[in-house]
Amino acid sequence: MTDEISNNGVVVTGMGLVTPIGVTVETFWSSLLEGRCGIGPVEGVEGEHLGLSVAAQIKDYDPRTPLKAWQRDKTILHSDRYSWLAAAAADQAIKQSTLELPLSNPYRAVCIIGSAAGGQMSGERGARDRFVDNKRAVHPMFLVRTIASSAAAHVGIEYGVKGPTYAINSAGASAAHSISIGRDYIRRGQADIAIVGGADSLITYGAMLAAQALGLLSGEGCYPFSANRSGTVLAEGAGILVLESERHARARGAKILAEICGAGLSSNASDMVTPNVAGMKDAMQTALRDAHLMPSDIDYLNAHGSATRSNDRAETLAIKEAFEEHAYTMASSSTKSMHGHGMGAAAAVEAIACIKALETGHIPPTIGLYERDPECDLDYVANVKRVQDLQYVMSNSFALGGFNASLIIGRPREQ
Repeated sequence: MTDEISNNGVVVTGMGLVTPIGVTVETFWSSLLEGRCGIGPVEGVEGEHLGLSVAAQIKDYDPRTPLKAWQRDKTILHSDRYSWLAAAAADQAIKQSTLELPLSNPYRAVCIIGSAAGGQMSGERGARDRFVDNKRAVHPMFLVRTIASSAAAHVGIEYGVKGPTYAINSAGASAAHSISIGRDYIRRGQADIAIVGGADSLITYGAMLAAQALGLLSGEGCYPFSANRSGTVLAEGAGILVLESERHARARGAKILAEICGAGLSSNASDMVTPNVAGMKDAMQTALRDAHLMPSDIDYLNAHGSATRSNDRAETLAIKEAFEEHAYTMASSSTKSMHGHGMGAAAAVEAIACIKALETGHIPPTIGLYERDPECDLDYVANVKRVQDLQYVMSNSFALGGFNASLIIGRPREQ
């Protein structure tokens, strides 16, 4: 074991997700390319007086179904919905990775799953049970359901991960941080395998009330970079990736899907809510340096694109400053226009979109972009997918609290 960064690449061998526009990677990807929107009328939330009528919910799918076959973790079926979503996505990712279970060296594996709110749905339900319905007690699993490390713990138990296992909470950048840190464990020679990503299920009265109080939410839809955008739309979902050292993956004959080439993390240290161009720029430039790439090497940028007025304008300016003249010729898009803002899950879902873009040579569009904000004047791949050969892509996550993260993902290296 060493603390020195190795030259060994960190690759992706498995992916899984559950989103409002698809509960497998392939259905999600097909929806993105078709421009299908998963934003619709809110169901199951008693908050009509909020004046918010839309959200991106996962409907007609029970995430517990694939978990009934789990062997080691028998408590998962009694957990919170956010943990179910994470576990269902992990189930897909592990199966695609073809990792042999039990793991040959469980101490050389880590599990890091980010979440902005953890089991908020269970917290709200427990409060209703006790203070509205006057029940004498909450569910015995109430504490385990609500803590934000539950998803990581459940997944780690099921797959026998005995290395570092924990959660990261950095709002909408949570999954990007977990991917970056999982990569670092591998690069430093401290792990061979990292199960990373994020999950959230935030379509609750409390979450919508809080987001509305900040003026973040739209009552119409999510229209990044559009002149008529009025805010973001909350979503639920999960995205999980299996990372491995390239040496480990090739030694076992695994199919390599992509390489995590660079990561840039920064903090604004200025304001909890107002985006900061300098912080965004630094994250992108740090990712480029980490990947040993020039701005012109990036073929596509999956923007944070949350559809709030201040964030879209700040991100556009930051892209211009980080990429200079290449900013105007580089394709960018915000897939949140289709799957909404999944908070702790968002960066993992968008990283998977980037990997599919590399694999297929298709760039997903920003839908609903018919009249651009004059201050958002880059190529946002409006409304219709684009075919383009891609070698390197970047994914941005710029979160509340001033947490900035940029990931660079590349096509697998040939051997």
